[in-house]
Amino acid sequence: MLNWIFRAALTLGPAMVLGLAQAAWGNDWPQWRGPNRDGISQESGWLAIWAPEGPRKLWEGSVGVGYSSFAVSNGRLYTMGNVAETDTVFCLDALSGKLVWKHEYPCPSKDPNGYHGTRCTPTVDGDRVYTLSRQGHFFCLDSATGQVKWSKDFKKEFGAEPPMWGFAGSPLIERDWVLTEAGGSKGGPLRQTGPDMQRDYALTEAGGGANASVVAFDKRTGQVVWRAGSDPAGYGSLIAFDLGAERCLLQFSTDHLICRKMKDGTEMWRLLWKTSYGVNTATPIIRGDEVFISSGYDYGCALLKAAPASVQEVWRNKNMRNHVNSCVLLDGFLYGYDESELKCLEWKTGQVKWSTKAYGKGAVQSAGGKLILYGQNGKLGLAAASPEAFKEVCSFQALTGNDTWANPVLANGVLYVRSLDKMLALDVRPSGQR
Repeated sequence: MLNWIFRAALTLGPAMVLGLAQAAWGNDWPQWRGPNRDGISQESGWLAIWAPEGPRKLWEGSVGVGYSSFAVSNGRLYTMGNVAETDTVFCLDALSGKLVWKHEYPCPSKDPNGYHGTRCTPTVDGDRVYTLSRQGHFFCLDSATGQVKWSKDFKKEFGAEPPMWGFAGSPLIERDWVLTEAGGSKGGPLRQTGPDMQRDYALTEAGGGANASVVAFDKRTGQVVWRAGSDPAGYGSLIAFDLGAERCLLQFSTDHLICRKMKDGTEMWRLLWKTSYGVNTATPIIRGDEVFISSGYDYGCALLKAAPASVQEVWRNKNMRNHVNSCVLLDGFLYGYDESELKCLEWKTGQVKWSTKAYGKGAVQSAGGKLILYGQNGKLGLAAASPEAFKEVCSFQALTGNDTWANPVLANGVLYVRSLDKMLALDVRPSGQR
């Protein structure tokens, strides 16, 4: 690596080489659960052994109340929060925490069980950032300035009924489109769009109230490309994958796992998955034509075998009940929170390899063969990603408070965590890169 950087210096110059050297170990995290929506970072060289008080603090600040995680792109961090019934999309300098811009709009934050505030994690795609409020305010913002490029109100334009605890799914980018659950209504099934789509959408904008479960927008203009279904929105995020020769997406609604064709939203198959209170929050995990899903409230998990026209269960049990966050899959083993217990499951059998109650309910990310663990009471730690046993490397109390369920994010050598209303940036950059 050093020889390569030296040779590059002769032709590219010092500034360019610095960027190339950083790229060798650092990575952006532009959306929910990272570049591949799997919770796994390819970042290497970061400091994985901490002092008892934790890594060096870069900055901390208040970002309003909410459960939104972070997107990090081109030196900037994006997140959301709510103060005084006003949502704010924050753009901060990733290294200093300095406010670059913010976008505010009125949005009720109240929750029937006291889980107030925002849910969605912003999605960054080049010069645009996409966000969704718990009430269905969908924005496309200029990532550099915060200027509104286009917006949608799902209640007005699609007759949407927000889920009981608010829209939570993070926008999905697929080539020239941005997709999201728009939250079907009680108005009945939506006719699959086709040549009359433009006319139908004009009626919607005029107050026609046509509902839509999933909508694909042109990411630059906001024009509807297709819309499909009438299933109420779940609390997970859409995820794209290839199934044979077909590009597809999975939608985890309140009662079903639904596979749709990416090109037009046509339903390929669905699996009934009816949990208590209609709570399906964990984004599915995909490996080839296998899909892992998991839900809390004592419902359980399953490994599925998908085909173009059907899906079959490989196994199903209650060994993993993801209440608020998804697992990560590493080398054939799943690591995640079974309600308030961290567990390791074997992918092919669903059998438990180990478990611990050391973190309570929480969230997990993986990088460099380590599990980055964040507990609901603010405990942050590292453990080996090994099926042999739970092997904690280090931990400390990063923040205080209850229900700190937002996913931790490691991006370009900085580790970001948040409580309900505060966030913290920790310096784990490799030596020589600070």
